[in-house]
Amino acid sequence: MGIESASAQETVLVTYSGRTATVELNRPESMNSMNEGMLRELVGALKEITINDDVDVVVLKGKGKAFSSGGDIKMMLSSTGEEGEANFNSLMDCISELVTTLYFMPKLTICGIHGAAAGLGLSIALATDYIIAEPESKIAMNFIGIGLIPDGGGHFFLERRLGEVRAKELIWEGKVMRAPEAFEKGLIHEVASETLDNSIETKLQKWLSSPIQAMIKTKKILGEKNRPLLLKMLELEKNAQMKMRKTSDHQEGIRAFVEKRTPNFTGK
Repeated sequence: MGIESASAQETVLVTYSGRTATVELNRPESMNSMNEGMLRELVGALKEITINDDVDVVVLKGKGKAFSSGGDIKMMLSSTGEEGEANFNSLMDCISELVTTLYFMPKLTICGIHGAAAGLGLSIALATDYIIAEPESKIAMNFIGIGLIPDGGGHFFLERRLGEVRAKELIWEGKVMRAPEAFEKGLIHEVASETLDNSIETKLQKWLSSPIQAMIKTKKILGEKNRPLLLKMLELEKNAQMKMRKTSDHQEGIRAFVEKRTPNFTGK
């Protein structure tokens, strides 16, 4: 029987069961779109788990109809003007802290995807060690639709999994994929053959019955090798995203999204 954390966290729920911590994104009314509150709560939750020596495996999931639809559009709309730019800068730093905390965590991590995993939501899923997705889930690195670039280490994770050429193609197209196609491309590790929870449990039990400290040591070695590149990618994404936010295409992309129409991009 799991014990749900009694902290004030409302948009992130943490449950402990044996050697496993389950972290659930909890903004189901917005398909777990990530606002500043959720991002900061998620960082705090992951840091608490990181220093918990009783936990060996972390499962990341989403409540409601989706894993995460990405960054909250309302948050993007409010990040305007001089004050908004400072807030956005702080927000990007928070995203970087979230991704590095998750990627370098000395635990094994599983992400369960159902519904949608898009934009920043997909970047965060890619920061885990193993991704299982429901067959009908929708997976997309779709920043291009609002005139932005991937953040949250999206360039790093896609290039590592797909190679430079295929990563660029995926980013530029912003294509929405079902889980089987994402699996064929090497973007996810497994398409759930039963229920998502059952598939996660099967993988979880296999890991828990393995010499898991040796597995974690391998993760640490490869993670330390990759640390300089990931940190550099996050810095480049932050600087580029700041510039993209000032483009006419981004403003048009946001308006079109809100108005539920096809954007008219001009390359400006």
